[in-house]
Amino acid sequence: MKPSLWIGIGVGVVVILVIGGLALGGMIIARQLWATDLTPGYAWPASPCAGWQYDDGPGIMEGETVPAPAAPCGGRGYSEGPSDETLSIEEAHQVVEEYVSNLGYPNLEVAEVMEFEHNFYAIVRESDTGIGAMELLVDKWTGAVGPEMGPNMMWNGRYGMHPRGGWMMGGGASVTNTIPAEEALQIAQRWLDTYRPGVTVEEHAGPFYGYYTIHTLGNGEIEGMLSVHGATGQVWYHTWHGAFIQMTGEEESH
Repeated sequence: MKPSLWIGIGVGVVVILVIGGLALGGMIIARQLWATDLTPGYAWPASPCAGWQYDDGPGIMEGETVPAPAAPCGGRGYSEGPSDETLSIEEAHQVVEEYVSNLGYPNLEVAEVMEFEHNFYAIVRESDTGIGAMELLVDKWTGAVGPEMGPNMMWNGRYGMHPRGGWMMGGGASVTNTIPAEEALQIAQRWLDTYRPGVTVEEHAGPFYGYYTIHTLGNGEIEGMLSVHGATGQVWYHTWHGAFIQMTGEEESH
């Protein structure tokens, strides 16, 4: 076969690949444009690892998407499986207890466990101070336990994500919230009034090192949660849980 013929065939293949790639890219872009709701404050639910973070300074500023780290979502806290094969909330509490006991900190205890549509959520706190240490997710089908994405990893000033990766596990200096709990509740309610009208805050802001986590209520019942940065007042709504089902722990009384 002549060299010129080989060249012609090669050019043809390249052209076909380029056209195919452009067509596929156009389809993906079109799908995203049609799929995305541009309403302010909307959190696209396709990925449980996506969060929405907002500044709350003099006024509530426009939100920006803040993707959470990919690592915690590798089968931890969110997967699909037959609904009749999920863990009970008591079993979820047990696996969290085991996880915490293996961390080697005698002053950590499980304060509450909540069951949501996509995962179990647990608060671990320091028994001697009452301050939240970390927020954990439990996969409802596998029982795998891991750190929650979002504020727990990015804002936690003692047990959160180390700048170089991995857990501080008490190795960093503790961060004190400069915004009082009452003000954090006001900031959270102001954000909800703007982005989720009709939803209210529970009258309790759970303190962590660097932020607060607050339950949100719809018609007087828990419908989700958000976190408020303890110094800047930024708000991060937890979009990855799905619908609330039930809970156990002291926070039931709040």
